[in-house]
Amino acid sequence: MLPSSAEHLLQAIADKSARAGVIGLGYVGLPLAITIARNGFDVTGFDIDPAKIVALDAGKSYIDAVPDAALKAESEAGRFRSTVDFSQLSSCDVIIICVPTPLTKHREPDMSYVARTAEAIARTLRPGQLVVLESTTYPGTTDELVRPILERGGLRSGTDFFLGFSPEREDPGNRDFDTATIPKIVAGDGPAASGLMQAFYGAVVKAIVPVSSNSTAEAVKLTENVFRAVNIALVNELKVLYEAMGIDIWEVVDAAKTKPFGYMPFYPGPGLGGHCIPIDPFYLTWKSREFELPTRFIELAGEINSSMPRHVVGRLAEALDVRLGKALSRSRVLVIGLAYKKNVPDIRESPSLKLIELIEERKGEADYHDPFVAEIPKTREYMALKGRKSVALDEAAVSAYDAVLISTDHDSIDYAALARWSPLIIDTRNAFARRGIDGENIVKA
Repeated sequence: MLPSSAEHLLQAIADKSARAGVIGLGYVGLPLAITIARNGFDVTGFDIDPAKIVALDAGKSYIDAVPDAALKAESEAGRFRSTVDFSQLSSCDVIIICVPTPLTKHREPDMSYVARTAEAIARTLRPGQLVVLESTTYPGTTDELVRPILERGGLRSGTDFFLGFSPEREDPGNRDFDTATIPKIVAGDGPAASGLMQAFYGAVVKAIVPVSSNSTAEAVKLTENVFRAVNIALVNELKVLYEAMGIDIWEVVDAAKTKPFGYMPFYPGPGLGGHCIPIDPFYLTWKSREFELPTRFIELAGEINSSMPRHVVGRLAEALDVRLGKALSRSRVLVIGLAYKKNVPDIRESPSLKLIELIEERKGEADYHDPFVAEIPKTREYMALKGRKSVALDEAAVSAYDAVLISTDHDSIDYAALARWSPLIIDTRNAFARRGIDGENIVKA
């Protein structure tokens, strides 16, 4: 038999009188908040950054997945509002945590954002609320970290309030899937929470996938990202080996993917970017220490992927020396693409930032061009790069550089023009060959 508070919340979800609160209005939180609002629920968005609230109040979205028109529609309909006042959490029936979970310098999970958010929720927690963690993390976080914080005031999970986990599956720039159409993994702390999770997310996305526990749901997300990290590391390692053999890894992968079974293509690059793949596997590595079990594949994949920026800069230095007779320390390099993937403005963990840093460590000069990133914002690891601006992409500008390094292959770049204008191009994305552009000045890396 369900607790009466769960029955009341189930009814409120069914008739869409339940108010949702989304904490953290970034790449995950804002699209989720608008998706919930579109499906008839009133939503309050919470963030500690006043600038975000000012922008949202003015109808300006800073996330590509949420057009200004979509934001305006839900705001004008009264279904979405935002605030920095966390005391308003008391009016929310469903509270969803979408805050960062970065790594420390020692590659250990930094759970401070999650812990502080749970403490903020605990200050106004009342019976009948459903609290959901969406931030990617190690198995056990929801039950072992969040639940004890919420229970400090005397309320109990599963009887007074309800606790669940549903991993975010956002893919910035993906035109085929969005928050509403990506199947949603859902789990809860006990049967009442599980039922509420299924009812709520079932009302806002097209498909839900219930699993047996919060830890299982947390493990699903990590498994997805470990799978990608390991396979990308494999193809990056093969790239280095095949380069030494004079074999084009891109040709190999394109031929291998014609096999209709038993093979899935992954592609090499200058390093990993985004919040998920460079970071999430290390949550599992960290947690595995508790069980005294090694995670050799994960750690090796991390080492290989992390080494790629240095490999690329090494190839750049070699090409400058062999092709132009010039040292990297006396060269100017234009990095194309600052975002971590093409056609988006997202620079989280972008290898382009590391490439710029490495070039400058070797006394070279490095600038960048990115049609989606006009200026480098404040970042945790690359504070010295803050404020640098994207340079123009014209013949006069490009020809002034000794080399162009393709780090992110945005579709809007005129690659044919770059091939004409630059004396040396280091292509880490196979951008030129894919477009049928060849030249003695193009080096794959």
